[in-house]
Order: sequence, then C-alpha cells, then structure tokens
Amino acid sequence: MTAVFNSFAPGLIADRIPALWDLISPEHAIQARQDAVGNALERLVGTEIVCSQELTEATKLAVAAANACSSPGRPLYSANSALDLPDRPHVALWHAATMLREYRGDGHIAVLGHFELAGVDSLVIDCASTHGMAKEIVMPMRGWTEKEWSQGRERLADRGLVDAEGRLTRRGAAVRDEVEAETGRLDRQPYEALGQAGVERLARYVHRLVGIAADNGVFPPPLRGFFAPASAVWNAL
Repeated sequence: MTAVFNSFAPGLIADRIPALWDLISPEHAIQARQDAVGNALERLVGTEIVCSQELTEATKLAVAAANACSSPGRPLYSANSALDLPDRPHVALWHAATMLREYRGDGHIAVLGHFELAGVDSLVIDCASTHGMAKEIVMPMRGWTEKEWSQGRERLADRGLVDAEGRLTRRGAAVRDEVEAETGRLDRQPYEALGQAGVERLARYVHRLVGIAADNGVFPPPLRGFFAPASAVWNAL
C-alpha cells in the first residue's frame, strides 16, 4: 500500500489507511468525496458554468482522454478508472482529471525510481528548484520529519545534485529536467488520442476553470502564485 504513494512518508500512510476503514466504507468514502467535489466546484465556478454546454464538451474530451490510457504499471490510475463515471458533468470532469493526474503520477513514480529519486528525495530536489513549492508547505503535508528531510538532502548532496545549503546544482537541474521530460513522454497516450485540436480545446476551458476557482480563493495564499488569474489564462490561450 505505501509503495504506490511514493512521496508520502510510509509512516503517514501506514497510520491512516488501515484506520480509515474502521470509520467509513470505501463506497461511502467515494460518494462523500464526489458530493464534496460537486458542491465545491459549483460554489467556486458558479451554477451557470457548471450547467454550460462548454463544460459538457470539456467533460467529454477529458473522459475520452482518460479512457484512452492503458492500465499496466499504473496502479492509481487503474484504481480510479475502475470506478463508475459520476452522473453530473462537472463531477465527471473532475473524475476524468483525477484519472489523468494519476496516470501521469504513476509514470512519474516509475521515472523517479529509474533516476533513484524515490521517496523524500524526490521532494527535496523539487523544492530546491525554482519550480517547486516551499519545504515548509511540502514536508509536513507529506508527513516527513526534519531528520528524514535532512537525510534526503545529504543523499542528494553526495550525488552532486544539491550543494551544502540544499540549493540545486547545475547537475541537479539537468537531472530534474530529464525526469520531467521523460514523465511527459510517458504521459503522451491520452493526449495523442484527443489530437491537437481536442487537447487545445480541453486545455483552454480547464485552464479557465482553474483560474476562476483560484480567483475565488480555492488555493491558500502561498500557492496562489502558481496559478494565473482566469482573465490572463483566457486571453493567452
């Protein structure tokens, strides 16, 4: 169980997953999650958008992309793809996005393993880059201790990927770029199935939805800078 969660501390998963099923059944957990997502999305983007023809089209595109993925070697994608598609279009869009995220994530974990960057090491090198979130956000969210984080940084320093202060070296930046490029290569299947025009339509609409949700406060202040305002995204695409 802990292996598929890679960047989460094994102790965090081991403490919570078995205990969770003493409180709620998987069926009830899935339904509660979908209900919460449906209500939150409607509140954040508005009923008019949730009921729009554009959202219905985006949902069809996202579902088509998600269903075009292959399952072998993709445990979290496969688990989500085995669930029934939600009836409400905006929840179905979220479900398809979850499948696509986990498909990419499963491939990313395989690539990290190839580069020997499993577990906390993958977070340390990402936080050391200009693209990553701050350690103060990531470390507690993923359940790692200060000691475990420091050990990961020491391993990366021994390989010449970060310096003594934990800053990314030129070699470390090159390795991170390779990881991202290979992850993208392994993630091409669903978008090849849509074709360029389909991908552009889906990206244009979903980016706008994310921008609207961000403008309406879905992200805490430290994360808001990772997302452009809806107007900027809409005008740029």
